[in-house]
Amino acid sequence: MTTPKVGFVSLGCPKALVDSERILTQLRTEGYQISSSYEGADVVVVNTCGFIDSAKAESLDAIGEAISENGKVIVTGCMGVDESVIRQVHPSVLSVSGPQQYEEVVRAVHEVVPPKVDHDPFVDLVPPQGIKLTPRHYAYLKISEGCNHHCSFCIIPSMRGVLVSRPIGEVMDEAQRLVKAGVKELLVISQDTSAYGVDIKYRSGFWGGRPLKTQMISLAEALSTLGVWVRLHYVYPYPNVDDIIPLMAEGKVLPYLDIPFQHASPKILKLMKRPAFEDKTLARIKKWREICPDLTIRSTFIVGFPGETEEDFQYLLDWLSEAQLDRVGCFKYSDVDGASANDLPDQVPEKIKQDRWERFMAHQQAISAARLQGKIGKEISVLVDEIDEEGFPIGRSSADAPEIDGLVYLDKETPVKVGDMVRALVTDADEYDLYADIIRIQS
Repeated sequence: MTTPKVGFVSLGCPKALVDSERILTQLRTEGYQISSSYEGADVVVVNTCGFIDSAKAESLDAIGEAISENGKVIVTGCMGVDESVIRQVHPSVLSVSGPQQYEEVVRAVHEVVPPKVDHDPFVDLVPPQGIKLTPRHYAYLKISEGCNHHCSFCIIPSMRGVLVSRPIGEVMDEAQRLVKAGVKELLVISQDTSAYGVDIKYRSGFWGGRPLKTQMISLAEALSTLGVWVRLHYVYPYPNVDDIIPLMAEGKVLPYLDIPFQHASPKILKLMKRPAFEDKTLARIKKWREICPDLTIRSTFIVGFPGETEEDFQYLLDWLSEAQLDRVGCFKYSDVDGASANDLPDQVPEKIKQDRWERFMAHQQAISAARLQGKIGKEISVLVDEIDEEGFPIGRSSADAPEIDGLVYLDKETPVKVGDMVRALVTDADEYDLYADIIRIQS
């Protein structure tokens, strides 16, 4: 019997990527091979994203391509919560399941192409860290599923459920396996990292023979002992975030906060039903930077939300000038099926949304460029992600998360390889990226 092969298409956010890695690890354990092409696969799994309309369209296109190229397609992920939408466009899909339904995906694969009966997982080994879809030197570490918030523009709780925190011992065991396998950067992800442990009242777990509370500060402290970069994503600015900043100042975790502010106008934030935002946010940012001057803050914002006036938008621009955020993304508001914001009055015309988006981006670009100019002449640590065709290394600093932030372009006088950590001197900067000369290899 030939070895069964599965093709895999993973769309959406890092949380969905981790879901894909779990499914692939299970299939690999059962003896399946992962095909790099449609032609070589016995079946194709498409892990979809269903957050906004453009993501849904991309998912439907990916499903259609897989059907056209292979014919046997299993669909899972966030868009799978509404099976009728998928089957209306692609009635021939073999199975549809929602996010985190790993067993259902594996069962569907079994039905299409059964595993080898003589497969022995103790002989056909899977790496201890599982199958990863990221480069060998960094990995996403998911600490919880779901979300307890009910933001008016979002349907994630209806797709992924309420907050369910992973046991801290289990999280740390996975982190340790990844580090032993060569990972040099752990990217901590969830829907709400600050809320880790709230659902289980921060009860203690065990790791390395000692008790650990299931909460963000305890997790960050424990991860800092592994000797790798630790980057925190999707952090809501609850009061407990203040406790993390000293760890960043001490070099225990990266001085990097990914906080989805979404807006600054108190009126719009109230309409958005955003949690944990109050008038003291600017003061807290100032205090964080006093404690940790190297702190990088990235965020995302929505312009053109229903009810947003020119006054609200100008309030946002003024707030940005004061906050001096380092990395910022911006989206034009669009309705999401099932979101309560769809029914809000005073929808903003598309032309005004576009105008505000352009003004927002120009405003923030000037801020980001000025902050990068301030790094010229400074020494930074850089993790090498790739070597380009001409032999020049390209990497990221502590201020740059993979795929969403900037890059550091290095000289090639010192031979380095992907995964190396180097010390470099910043020589130039543009609106998004840095240019630096390697001083020495750190590891």
